[in-house]
Amino acid sequence: MEVEVDKWSGFCFGVQNAVEITEKALMRGEKVFSLGPIVHNDKEVERLSSLGLISIDHEQFMNLHDCKVLIRAHGEPPETYQAAEKNNITIIEATCPIVKRLQSRIRETWLRSKTDNGQVVIFGKPGHAEVVGLLGQTNNEGILISLPEDIIRIDVTRPVSLFSQTTMGLKEYSNIKTLIFKSMKERGVLDPAYHFRVNNTICGQVSNREPILKAFAEKHDTIIFVSGKESSNGKMLYSVCKSVNPDTHFVSSPEEIDRSWFKGKLSAGICGATSTPKWLIENIRDLVSNI
Repeated sequence: MEVEVDKWSGFCFGVQNAVEITEKALMRGEKVFSLGPIVHNDKEVERLSSLGLISIDHEQFMNLHDCKVLIRAHGEPPETYQAAEKNNITIIEATCPIVKRLQSRIRETWLRSKTDNGQVVIFGKPGHAEVVGLLGQTNNEGILISLPEDIIRIDVTRPVSLFSQTTMGLKEYSNIKTLIFKSMKERGVLDPAYHFRVNNTICGQVSNREPILKAFAEKHDTIIFVSGKESSNGKMLYSVCKSVNPDTHFVSSPEEIDRSWFKGKLSAGICGATSTPKWLIENIRDLVSNI
């Protein structure tokens, strides 16, 4: 059986950057806390924990003093930095630069909205770490929508600035944009194009993988998609593969591989999320190659 690994799968720049910053700090012998799992992949978290990284939640963070805490790629709201300053905590900044720029854009837009009666709307997953950081830029006054039915939360007669969590799907975001525009027209807004400012904030490294993965999934008899179960990006890209190849299987570790998936198959493709380490994808490739 032919086994191929999608060469584009694996860490995106933001996650790779955060992992490298972490490894450098640990190699210096520093005691480093990570505010939340550094990446939504249990196996990578286990690897970094074995090197000394200590994952903590926000309640534990608030009780820390005089130490070093890493901010993961997803970013954090302003109050996290305020608490760090108060408790003499040194921040190791590993927020993805793309997320950092998005935070700044949202904050600037929110401040301007105070003068034009506008609204900041964010399309994203409730409770997701990146979304918590983005909403924090608006003093949690931004409107979060996750589904088409959430659009009812928006006053479409007032100006709207729409942003997206960086790892959302292009198709879903496009649908949300269309529905808001339609709702404005139905409510009698004379110039929806003027009232409605759409910001294309889905990460290119994420969106560009959709067509690549579709083509990759179509060319193989079966697909093994490798991702952490908590990865928003993983769930989205898995669904992309599944949509074109029903014989797509989601796994988080080599132990979850079922040999029966490959019975009678001539080829298998191995791919993964932007939060999946290359070494894990390669471990699964080696296992499948020996079946």
